[in-house]
Amino acid sequence: MGNIVAIVGRPNVGKSTFFNRLIQRREAIVDSLSGVTRDRHYGKSDWNGQVFSLIDTGGYVKGSDDVFESEIDKQVVLAIEEADAIIFMVDVESGITGMDEDVANLLRKQDKPVLLAVNKVDNSKRLENAVEFYNLGLGEFYPIASTSGSGTGELLDALIEVLPEVEDEEESELPRFAVVGRPNAGKSSFINALIGEERYIVTDVAGTTRDSIDTKFNRYGFEFNLVDTAGIRRKSKVKEDLEFYSVMRSVRAIENCDVCLIVLDATRGFDGQVQNIFWLAQRNRKGIVILVNKWDLVEDKETNTMKEYERRIRKEIEPFTDVPIVFISVLTKQRIFKAIETAVEVFKNRSKKIKTSELNERMLPIIESYPPPAWKGKYVKIKFCMQLPTPQPQFAFFCNLPQYVRDPYKRYLENKLREEYDFTGVPISVYFRKK
Repeated sequence: MGNIVAIVGRPNVGKSTFFNRLIQRREAIVDSLSGVTRDRHYGKSDWNGQVFSLIDTGGYVKGSDDVFESEIDKQVVLAIEEADAIIFMVDVESGITGMDEDVANLLRKQDKPVLLAVNKVDNSKRLENAVEFYNLGLGEFYPIASTSGSGTGELLDALIEVLPEVEDEEESELPRFAVVGRPNAGKSSFINALIGEERYIVTDVAGTTRDSIDTKFNRYGFEFNLVDTAGIRRKSKVKEDLEFYSVMRSVRAIENCDVCLIVLDATRGFDGQVQNIFWLAQRNRKGIVILVNKWDLVEDKETNTMKEYERRIRKEIEPFTDVPIVFISVLTKQRIFKAIETAVEVFKNRSKKIKTSELNERMLPIIESYPPPAWKGKYVKIKFCMQLPTPQPQFAFFCNLPQYVRDPYKRYLENKLREEYDFTGVPISVYFRKK
């Protein structure tokens, strides 16, 4: 799945600013997954065509009495172990500190590439001051200014040179469906029920699944790869070292799938952590199906209980509400094949290609009947539209003044696209370009 690069250093040296700058080099990428960890983010970036995953770690503080800081230190060590290369960031304003030396001592023990990035070097005087960082014994340093981006190109060039070559994996023609959700929501039981065998260990202990495992599914006219992932949980609940790797692989499984089947426990509801997983999939422009498991355990069900439950979920996922929600019970196998049928339909929707002539024939009359509102006395005229050649639905509308098209009109066009074509379960991107 590509290389992993860890960004490490003591607190307040600018790691997160640097991380954010790198991940913004790509559209529809994984960005910060709020709630999974305290002060650690996962991301994806590329440089000169080489894609790599990023871990922005918390600040390393050796010997702290703070329980959170000691836990962050532990996770920094794990991130270093998981990474293929490390960017060690320091701050030219404060010079070498005792904590910098602690991190340097830790990194010298690692048998993997370490690039020393001296941040906040935004003038010639600071460049002279940066020379002292040779004393850390890590060799060449790279002066950068993460706020402006100065020097990051040279650093990334050096990073690409030291990253190990990644063997090209055989690209499967089959769709990849990732089964994701909180621990103990019933993900492994769902897969076992589908394939009719105890392929995975299923217990009532949360976190049994430690890795992402692929299974080829070929039954009832459907064929795809089914990916079972470790449950994503909040940092406050992470007790074991293996949990870190489980979270990382779950995030990467979402990055590399076509459709996410988000399994939630009906007795717990669509809580904040499940919402985080949903928005992570949405930002990556993946197909999404929400599976409400353990529906048989919900007590005091009435005629409208299911509709009300669904209404509350849709309220939480606004404005992207065109998402299928299937109520299932893995224990009784209720509607589990309906879940797969729905996922296949979502995959087809995500793969849909619309001819340019047909798209213009349908959309231009809609635009003519309700054109973009005038902005600052300027009138926007949309003349042409087309679907972009991307794996997920993205549309470009060409007009005279793209900068004056506001977000409400973009949402209006997205809704019209959904009315004209079935894109249920699939995020749509709408762009305006100068014609």
